[in-house]
Formats: sequence, C-alpha cells, structure tokens
Amino acid sequence: MADAAPGAKILLSGSTGQVGGELLRLLAPLGEVVTPQREAMDLADADSVRRTIRSVRPRWIVNPAAYTAVDKAESEPGLAYAINRDAVQAIGEEANTINAAVVHFSTDYVFDGTAAHPYRETDATNPVSVYGASKLAGEQALAATGAAHLIFRTSWVYGARGKNFLLTILRLARERETLRVVADQYGAPTWSRDLAAMTAHVIAKCEASAKGGPLAGALAAMGGIYHASGAGETTWHGFAGEAVRLAQKHEPSTRFAAIEAITTAEYPTPAKRPANSRMDSGKLAERFGWRMMEWRESLRKVMAEL
Repeated sequence: MADAAPGAKILLSGSTGQVGGELLRLLAPLGEVVTPQREAMDLADADSVRRTIRSVRPRWIVNPAAYTAVDKAESEPGLAYAINRDAVQAIGEEANTINAAVVHFSTDYVFDGTAAHPYRETDATNPVSVYGASKLAGEQALAATGAAHLIFRTSWVYGARGKNFLLTILRLARERETLRVVADQYGAPTWSRDLAAMTAHVIAKCEASAKGGPLAGALAAMGGIYHASGAGETTWHGFAGEAVRLAQKHEPSTRFAAIEAITTAEYPTPAKRPANSRMDSGKLAERFGWRMMEWRESLRKVMAEL
C-alpha cells in the first residue's frame, strides 16, 4: 500500500457508523486519521464543517456520513438536504481551497429503478424520493466545486455492527413465526468492510500516482463517479432467506421464522424505492483493479462474525 505524503491527514466523518467504523481502521496505514465528533463537525451545520476543515487542513476528506432515514426524509427534506447536499458542498469548496481530495459516498437511490439492466455511471439519474434527490444534489454540488473527488455509489450496505437490514431480520426471525419480505426489488447487499477496503485501496492507488505531490493531477484522470456494490443480485426476500438459512445452520436448535415473499405494493412506505437497484461496478474493476465481493460470500463472512 502506497504511503501518503509525509504528515498527511485524513479527515473522516461518521466514524461511528457502519462504513465509517471500518474506514477508521483501514485508513490508518495511509495517514493520520482525524475523526471529529458531531459536537465539533455537525453535518447539519455547514459552517461547522468549514471550521473543522480549516482547522485540520487534511490531504483527504472521506465522507461516509449522511442523512439515511429514507422514509423520514419525506417529512423533513430540509434536514436531508442540509446534510446530504449543503455539507457536501461545503466540504468540496473547502477542499478546493486547500487542494485536498474528497471521497464521498452516494447511493443507488439516485436512479428510479426502471432500467432493465444493472445501472452504469453514465445512465440517467432520476430519483423518486427525497433521500435520493438529496444524495444526487450532493453529488452535483461536490462536482460543481471543482474539488478533486471520487464518488462511490453503493447499495444495501450492511455489516456485523450498527443498524441494518441483516441484523433486523435476524432479530425478528428469532421473535416471530413468519416474516413478510419484499421480493420484487432487485439489487445486491454490500458489506461495509468490503466498501471500506476498496476505498483504502483506491486512495492508495491515487497516492501512488501522485507520488507525494498534489492530488489534483492524479484525480483528474482517476476521479469521478464509480459504482461500488456487492457483486451478483438478489431481492430483499432472497437476502433475508439466505441469512436465516445460514443462521439456522449455525444454530440448529433455534427456531427461526419462515420468510414469506410479498410485493412492494403489499408493504407501502412513505418513500418510493427503486425496483431495480442493481449496479454495474465494472468501471471500478477496470480503473482500480478492485472487484466487489459477491454478496453470498460477504454474507457468509459477516455471519461468521456474529
């Protein structure tokens, strides 16, 4: 792994989150990782974001933090946009001033889910929820600042810690006889650790290209938007079923719920979800030599940690 420039700092938001927690450990070999807590850098307050960046003066700003309450965003769009757009714009503007590079994470929700193929970076965006619209606005705001940047769109993030679909399903499967799970939304689960490891790998590649000098030149060729989701595809029902199957295998004496398939129409939510969240991560593999882990493989690894 290439070393960053001597004394380089990496400013990491959301270090207590699913992805941020993994990044905290995996970015350590690349520089001094600075992890301001919410009191110091509140993403709902763009001015506090600016103050922190000016104080730290990092070489990299890695931003996995976001407003992710998809349904709640429908009733509080102001907060969603403050965190997912305004804070990201502030990050980009400050990074541009100090010649830092930004790594930002986005989502499959920037698409409407009507395509018949896995989405590529060049496909037209058309979010159908406030959350998706706010995340797309953040992407656009970052690009408009002119800062050197990488944007990783991902989907269905989960891991052994935090709040996520997997842990919720496993808890409910122990408590109930039947679980009804949507079976007509397609995508791929993405392991938070795989996403973090990919990020560290990409940063190292960029540093190797920059050779300790300014990052803008390296990212002019290597930056931009990349899709970074687990390989393969399934549905929420398929994900839940495989998780419960593995749990049953590990705990043969435990009685787990039956997983019943339902349609999206049978499970109405305030925010509309894309029916197709499949993402083509081929550009990531081609440019950086990183292939995202197949979702069943990552699920086995996560289940082994529980």
